[in-house]
Amino acid sequence: MQPTPLFDLSGKVAIVTGGGNGIGKACARMLADYGAAVVIADLKTEDAQKAADEITSNGGQALAIECNVLRDEDLVRLVERTVSECGGIHILVNNAGGGGAGRESPDQISVEQFAKVFQLNLFSAWRLAQLCAPHMKQAGYGSIITMSSMSSINKSPAISAYASSKAAINHMTANLAFDYGADEIRVNAVGPGAVRTGALASVLTPEIEERMLAHTPLKRLGEPEDIAGAVLYFAAPVSRWVSGQVLFVNGGGVQTLD
Repeated sequence: MQPTPLFDLSGKVAIVTGGGNGIGKACARMLADYGAAVVIADLKTEDAQKAADEITSNGGQALAIECNVLRDEDLVRLVERTVSECGGIHILVNNAGGGGAGRESPDQISVEQFAKVFQLNLFSAWRLAQLCAPHMKQAGYGSIITMSSMSSINKSPAISAYASSKAAINHMTANLAFDYGADEIRVNAVGPGAVRTGALASVLTPEIEERMLAHTPLKRLGEPEDIAGAVLYFAAPVSRWVSGQVLFVNGGGVQTLD
């Protein structure tokens, strides 16, 4: 067998949440490069449209849809529009998320703020999986990929909401693999280490980077494309017998500051 068909996504439709910037944008571009029609869902409509325009200008297929993953009506509309305008759903990349890494000390955040992190990172991913699965079953091909994090297994101060929500994603992934396996839908997660995104750039200094790389065998920080490569693996036929797994993409180590 030639290697190309193992990564060929021609005829597949992929939803990428938070696809307007950073890791999500890199995922959308890479899936499109391998043939998928990509629906870029993002709270920032202009960013989503710009990312979609970049893909189409390079010969790919992309559609931008405004979506707040905290609003169930937006999630329902996202799925309905994708099916209506693209003909189905084969791949879901639950990339949208957030949290106050380093700003979640118990004496600084409320119960409501803690819960919102779970709603953003975990509940929206579960709900979109629920909404997309019937369409994947009908299409005869399904891959659900959710963004976890190295924080799901690391231990650090002032990050309890974000880290525990990402740990929950790991276990949710393993369990949903059982729920959807009979329908030939694979469920996996990707756990990035420190990646050069706009969010990291806002706090990164040479000193912080040096400390991060002290325990990283591959002596560099990650790039969004590094994470997109792992997403491509889970999305493509090459991983057709892989489900319920979390793939940590971290340069072989950890990028904590201790």
